[in-house]
Amino acid sequence: MDRQSNVGVAFAGLGAMGFGMASNLVKKSYSVTGFDVYAPTLDRFKAAGGEVASSPREAAEGKSLFICMVANSQQADSVLFDSATGAVQVLPRQATIILCSTVPAAFLESIEERLRALGRQDIMVVDSPVSGGTIRAANGSLTILSSGSPEALASSKKILDDMAATLHVIPGDIGAASKVKMVNQLLAGVHIAASAEAMGLAAKMGLNTRTVFDVIRNAAGNSWMFENRVPHMLENDWTPHSALDIFVKDMGIVTSTARSCSFPLPLSSTAEQLYISGSAQGYGREDDAGLIRVFLPKSPSAVHDLSKTTAPVHDLSPSLTPIEINKIGFIGLGAMGVGMARTLVKAGFPVCGYDIYPPSVEKFLDCGAKASGAQTPADAAVDAQLLVLMVQNAVQADDVLFGSGKAAESLPNGSVVILSSTVPPSFVRDLRSKLVALGRNIDLVDAPVSGGVVRAANGQLTIICSAEDAAMSKARPIINAMTGIPQNLYHIEGGVGAASSVKLINQLLAGVHITAAAEAMAFGSKLGLDTKLLYDIIKTAAGGSWMFENRVPAMLNADWTPHSALAIFVKDLGIVLDESKRLSYAAPLSAAAHQLYLMGASHGWSKEADGGVVRVWELLAGISVAKSAQKAPQSFTPKTYSKLPLQKTIESLPAPYTQDVLPYINEHVTKDDTPILVVLDDDPTGTQTCHDIAVLTVWDHETLCSELTATDKGFFILTNSRALPPVEARSLITTICKNLAKASKQTGKSFEIVLRGDSTLRGHFPDEPEAVEEVLGQVDHWILAPFFYQGGRYTIDDVHYVAEGDSLVPASQTPFATDATFGYKSSNLRDYVLEKAGSRFSEKGLFSITLEDIRSGPEKIAEQLLLAPKGSVVIVNAAAESDMYVFIAGLLRAQQSGRKYLYRTGAAFVSCRLGISGIPPLSSNDLEINESTTKRGGLIVAGSYVPKTTEQLASLRSRRGEKLHVIELDVSEMIKSPSGVTDTVLAAISETDAQISAGKDVLVMTSRKLILGVDALSSLNIGGLVAEALVKIVQGLQVQPRYIVAKGGITSSDAATKGLRIKRAMILGQAAPGVPLWRCNEESSKFRGVAYVVFPGNVGGKDTLAELVEGWAV
Repeated sequence: MDRQSNVGVAFAGLGAMGFGMASNLVKKSYSVTGFDVYAPTLDRFKAAGGEVASSPREAAEGKSLFICMVANSQQADSVLFDSATGAVQVLPRQATIILCSTVPAAFLESIEERLRALGRQDIMVVDSPVSGGTIRAANGSLTILSSGSPEALASSKKILDDMAATLHVIPGDIGAASKVKMVNQLLAGVHIAASAEAMGLAAKMGLNTRTVFDVIRNAAGNSWMFENRVPHMLENDWTPHSALDIFVKDMGIVTSTARSCSFPLPLSSTAEQLYISGSAQGYGREDDAGLIRVFLPKSPSAVHDLSKTTAPVHDLSPSLTPIEINKIGFIGLGAMGVGMARTLVKAGFPVCGYDIYPPSVEKFLDCGAKASGAQTPADAAVDAQLLVLMVQNAVQADDVLFGSGKAAESLPNGSVVILSSTVPPSFVRDLRSKLVALGRNIDLVDAPVSGGVVRAANGQLTIICSAEDAAMSKARPIINAMTGIPQNLYHIEGGVGAASSVKLINQLLAGVHITAAAEAMAFGSKLGLDTKLLYDIIKTAAGGSWMFENRVPAMLNADWTPHSALAIFVKDLGIVLDESKRLSYAAPLSAAAHQLYLMGASHGWSKEADGGVVRVWELLAGISVAKSAQKAPQSFTPKTYSKLPLQKTIESLPAPYTQDVLPYINEHVTKDDTPILVVLDDDPTGTQTCHDIAVLTVWDHETLCSELTATDKGFFILTNSRALPPVEARSLITTICKNLAKASKQTGKSFEIVLRGDSTLRGHFPDEPEAVEEVLGQVDHWILAPFFYQGGRYTIDDVHYVAEGDSLVPASQTPFATDATFGYKSSNLRDYVLEKAGSRFSEKGLFSITLEDIRSGPEKIAEQLLLAPKGSVVIVNAAAESDMYVFIAGLLRAQQSGRKYLYRTGAAFVSCRLGISGIPPLSSNDLEINESTTKRGGLIVAGSYVPKTTEQLASLRSRRGEKLHVIELDVSEMIKSPSGVTDTVLAAISETDAQISAGKDVLVMTSRKLILGVDALSSLNIGGLVAEALVKIVQGLQVQPRYIVAKGGITSSDAATKGLRIKRAMILGQAAPGVPLWRCNEESSKFRGVAYVVFPGNVGGKDTLAELVEGWAV
């Protein structure tokens, strides 16, 4: 740190943020002289080790760096240019002014003009607005944007790095960074105001506001500001973490800039007026969350008063079991409805579907033998114990039941109607009253849904329910089938109408957030910004929201495919406004957003994507968000490499470090100050180097608290996120991290995250690390370590190789690099980072731990890690098992200096960090499988398509011959004729049970021709269809196999979680090198105690699978 002692820094503006920033620099041994108009602050700064001055001019004397962090442009002007006290007159030649305040871009431009007028064009100016709050300011982990001349950026980079966790350099002239910050503040300001409007309406409706918060933060209406500010509203806490007057200023900058370029900002202008109103009522110096009081003038603490602790809702046991449900009627087979109905058929329910559009019914009939069609709503209702309505609006729902559809009179006594449409809460209550009035014990479940077309089809919808207990108990089996996991189901107190009220709050926020995203991106285009870069920065910043991240990609590509039609928000915000009017509640942002959707509808866009509302601005202002997205060639060309001879290359490397570091690692990993390692595994194969450690497949609060308490080292959580689209993978990681943070707080156990990914570089990078940081805070470095010795994965001179026979093949030249979803072109890990995350990192943000470093010992590694630039990606080279142990020993030393890391690694890192030494593969005798009195056959389930798996399956079939019974599922036929899948699965179940009972091993495999979709997402969906069929076979088995081998990541994950109902298993070791072996002894699991082999698709030699099966044969 002493290297900074000769750097003189002047710092003007020691307010809440500025004091933390300046004090952080003092801690890092900068010589800082501070100035502030408030004398007590100067005294505090002097006590913190800084020097103080009585004026900006005195502070600036002889200083080469001048940081300005005052409140506004007027104060900045005075600090710099006041004739008596301004700093500019005394700054030395080639000094740099770093302006960190949020000011108009035009002010930055005027500074350079005035410097030229004063003959001081030698002074460089950096536009460098900051965000992150007081805590991150004090610990040097702010997010900082910067723009300016190359010389100015170079002169300021070191000090900005020392204040930031993330530093974004914005292309363009001075002022470009402030433009990006302004767009972020536009969104943040609108989102705070929208949060206040939504929570105020929730209170006006009489809802439990804490329950509303819990639901929304896991739904499409969530935003960074909603999650951050609503807790203040719930607690009535107006301590000024961020004063309301800041947004009076910042929204004023937004709207005045827009006026200067004749650009309309209806949402921003509405939000600005709300902040002005709040300030006028005396709330300006209090927290901006206090804006809620503007919406509730007669009951300003209503959100707090209604935030009672949620009463426990009993998990009602279904009064109908799936086998007792003889018919489900389903009315409304639109984009989401057909996916929901298909999910029920896949779950084994008999479903009779109706839609006013006959082709929709015909499409539904393709999904299986248990799907049938109805000619009328009444036909669908006849003999239906449960009737699901997924129609467009309240008028249609009423007409289906009591009008021309006559469904109500056709329903049998004691049936239940499940209303999943978004309709007014008052309508739901009236509809139930009409059903009850029939006197036939027919009831209604209020069950609006959220999640979109893909999640509807995958059975992973979020469903919000309210009903009488008896009705809910009857509906529970099919609601469970449509939600998939308990975390997706919310049971709301208050009877029917309560769930629709909560859904309405979600739709208010979602609808406003889409239009806010459109307004912000259009404004960014008008300002000349790169809209793709703008999106990449804001999606993880305070201006981010679920809808911003989900909808803006379509805007960047001008893709208006209607995954969610604009007409939906014309309807839903109309319901919000009607309900608000009924309650005499003002909802100005909802009204402004509704008008924008109506404008879109008037242009004929009703049936196109809701994000297409951005075209309102594009038509008015003549700009294009898509054309403003810079699609320039990558700033690098991936380097190419030749194959290397394996043995010769390994022998040419420096000699390995010989000292045993495992005792040091084990000594430290169990210490109280060493965080527990939580490994988020994107498929089950990452457990392949461990033994005697738990793996969880659920992540609820109780389970996480129990595991954190029980372990002193770490545990795995199987996320299977590699099987999900990027947005859903990011959302899943966010949810798990939030749950971990809550459990950590309750148990007092600290933790750190490893994102265990594929050792051949496939997976969600950088999405998953970014999602972790979004929840848990930014770290000092990302560690990238894909080395995996057992799988033949080596990193040498930053190049990642895959061993094939006697050669080392650069990873980009292997079949793994052509993966339909996660393909890549780079073998050099530096190039790989730039290829996948070039908008976040540059070449200067990459740092290597070389083999020379590692083989010099832990001290050298620790020294190098502490030299790595903050915010960099650290690439770890390794070519022997001992290399990773040595690296871990050095890493633990570096952590003792306070560095925080986030890890994206292969399996080897995990076992080394946990201090686990390898053990030989376990045989069937070790597990006492062959000593069983029963001589049943084993089961091998194979879904992986990588060439290695195909080669291994061919060897298995050849070597086992008649001793192996093979069932092959034709994937192309499954895709062509989904209706035949159920019959195929049932036949396979019967055949498998019979053969296992007879003592014969059974291989259930998919056909070997890889069927790809038109894009990455559709390829994932095909993979999901295949995995689903294999899982259903495992689910349906009645005879317990002697053992189960699951081949491939998605296959083994789904077979474990869905087929065998495993929630917690113990990793026993390996069945073969690199092949994990689990056992689950939970009573709730299927086939308790069975040996479960998780066989990665890309591990082992040609005969490894065959040798394993031979060794475990009867």
